[in-house]
Amino acid sequence: MSPQEVNDLALGLPEVTEEESFGPGANVYKVAGKVFAILQPGGEMPQVTLKCEPSLALELRAQYSAVTEGYHVNKKHWNTVLLDGTVPSDEVREMVEHAYKRVVDSLPKYVRARLSGQ
Repeated sequence: MSPQEVNDLALGLPEVTEEESFGPGANVYKVAGKVFAILQPGGEMPQVTLKCEPSLALELRAQYSAVTEGYHVNKKHWNTVLLDGTVPSDEVREMVEHAYKRVVDSLPKYVRARLSGQ
């Protein structure tokens, strides 16, 4: 999956905003003000850092060499995924959607209801 595809996917989720919170070149994606993804599209190798359930994070790291502990974040709850083509696009999509859902699930009930359209 390309950085542009990750960007489009993240921005296509309900109420997602994009910022450059960590300086130029890093796109930060938030829902209800909480970060779920950090995309670094430039540099030597594009990468995205995603919120992840801890046991799943370990499984993904064991399955894909391009998935490592989150860079400059809590390594228990975040993974960094190199966008080098070795992780299938559908798997990256699932990781982005999982990261979004992790954050949404932690939000107050009234916000979750608004996001689900209820």
